[in-house]
Amino acid sequence: MKSVGLRMLMSTTALVAALAMGAGSALAQAPSATPLPNVAARAQTEASATGEVAAGVFVLDGATTRVLAAGALGGLEVYDAAGARLGSIPAGESGGVDASYGFRLKGAPVTVVASIDKTSNALRLYRMDGGSLAEIGARAIPLGFAGENVCLFHSRIDGALYAFIVGDGGEIDQQLIYANADGRLDTRQMRRLNVISTVKQCVVDEASATAYASEETVGIWRFNANPEAFAAPTLIASPRFGQISDEVGGLALHDGGPGARWLIASDASAGRLNVYDRDADDAYIGSVTISGPEGGESLGEPGPLNGLSASIAGFPNGLLLITDEDGSNFKSVSMADLAAALDRSPGVPTDPRVRQDSPLPTVVATVETRPVVNFGDAADDPAIWVHPTDPALSLVLGTDKKGGLYVYDMKGEVVQDLRDGKMNNVDLRDGFRLGRETVTLVTASNRTNRSIAIYRLDPQTRQLTDVADGLQPSGLNDPYGLCMYRDPATGKTWVFINGDDTRKRQWELVDAGKGKVRAKFVRELAFGSQTEGCVADDEKGILYVGEEDVGLWRMSARPDGGKAMTLVERIADNPAVKDDYEGVGLYDLGGGRGYIIVSSQGNDTYAVYRREGAQEYLGSFAVVANPSAGIDGISETDGLEVTSRNLGPGFENGAMIAQDGRNVLPVETQNYKYVPWKSIAEALNLEMR
Repeated sequence: MKSVGLRMLMSTTALVAALAMGAGSALAQAPSATPLPNVAARAQTEASATGEVAAGVFVLDGATTRVLAAGALGGLEVYDAAGARLGSIPAGESGGVDASYGFRLKGAPVTVVASIDKTSNALRLYRMDGGSLAEIGARAIPLGFAGENVCLFHSRIDGALYAFIVGDGGEIDQQLIYANADGRLDTRQMRRLNVISTVKQCVVDEASATAYASEETVGIWRFNANPEAFAAPTLIASPRFGQISDEVGGLALHDGGPGARWLIASDASAGRLNVYDRDADDAYIGSVTISGPEGGESLGEPGPLNGLSASIAGFPNGLLLITDEDGSNFKSVSMADLAAALDRSPGVPTDPRVRQDSPLPTVVATVETRPVVNFGDAADDPAIWVHPTDPALSLVLGTDKKGGLYVYDMKGEVVQDLRDGKMNNVDLRDGFRLGRETVTLVTASNRTNRSIAIYRLDPQTRQLTDVADGLQPSGLNDPYGLCMYRDPATGKTWVFINGDDTRKRQWELVDAGKGKVRAKFVRELAFGSQTEGCVADDEKGILYVGEEDVGLWRMSARPDGGKAMTLVERIADNPAVKDDYEGVGLYDLGGGRGYIIVSSQGNDTYAVYRREGAQEYLGSFAVVANPSAGIDGISETDGLEVTSRNLGPGFENGAMIAQDGRNVLPVETQNYKYVPWKSIAEALNLEMR
């Protein structure tokens, strides 16, 4: 499966193309020309001390509800629920603010507040407790652009807290927030998305990991908030195609459960709020105008918004906070009143402090390799060589299918870089008898000349040397899937290789004399559709093959073993996995016991099956970011390898090495990540060797 870039730069041409494809059902609908219903605010805050407001957010502080405001040069201001100002703290020129609950800091959950300081174009981080704010950031985090606003995203997959900072130049910058060794909060940039003009606000639906951003003169974008996922931007409303009359401003979410999940947007230039149905692909529901508690004229240009769907005193379905820049204050609108104006039910209340994290076990990588030199979908498949006397000198081999083969050490540094062709998959086996020596053979599928590349690995120099007896044709139009098999009884070694059709060919590797190796064709297997990932169980003489859209197959690896195949599991029968099935590896516990690990590329997870017996599915795990080490998670994995052998410090019980299809934190070309088997075993209650 091909990797897709992370940038979201949309030109006019791309916009027209998106509209032609029907991007967002809301775009095709226009608001009614009849007068809009008006909703009167139930309360409003005092005017800002500086006469200027930029954005505000409701904060649940124990049993108390407060309004926290970005008061421009007045810093951050705190109001009670009735709108009385309680105080302020210096925060530079505060231009945006958001809050998130339950971040674990020194073992205790805290409420984190993020604010944009427009004086220094920095992100500043605070803790709110008992109505007071304390800055807990390790530093004022420089943005490198003019920030407009910020929204926080507490991921249900990995429990991590992210900040999206939106900017005047169309920046949508995603940062990972973490606690450093001193217990202060810092960030690392995950990825940068870009549109073509100013973005005013963003919001994130944590349940679905869906983010929305308002590009002021273009419209509302929807994209995936998970930094390891393809952003997949969709335009759901626009001034030209949809309900926005001229400029879109603030955004807010309401979560009243099924049928009452809304996106609320400020159509600022028209002085109204538009409401969209998140349960119906963000289809347009209707629009309202807003007036103050005393009635009178409607707000001329409602600014940034904030939604609170929790039940609080007097408001069982929560409140909507609206920035009134003309009045230099904030208006609070009942969600029940808004629902009534739209002839909708507000649903049931949802408390944002109650978290429903995914039960999926997660682990982190502790080492990552240098990125490959080529851009795009380049890295693909790794192999692991274990040093015979010093595990710390073990190696990882990784392909760059746009031009070569890398040899990495256990710290991820490049030991050797071979620019020998477009190598797609790689594998190796010890114990090959070449002349009077016993050597380690490495093979790779070379798409440049459609051949089987063959090398020997020198344990002293830890370098690869080409030992192919001339060009070794694969017999395939586009070879890429490859794995090796060695029969311990006979000492013979084979290589399996498949291409872009349904064939998988088996070749015996033989001594051709003069230190060279030749591939001798022995048989051909056929599948119903595309395959790639495979691994051989040498001890049992079994070959496992991932048919990408179907499932995991088991068959004899021996050339005389016949063509009978048994399906270990069909992808469609397991809701925890999603095609493509790509990389396949084996963890050997000894005595024929162990585990088969398969990358479930469609949902960025790894499925584990028992090696022996009925080979039942044992569970899945994901590899998420390791912020203290500055290593991102692993996503869209093509190839992986697993070993139970000691690879040195940190990997005494073996490791999983996997290709990372989206290398972020920050965005770089693809690479490989090293995950200690011990952490996988502990996460899924598996055994270690």
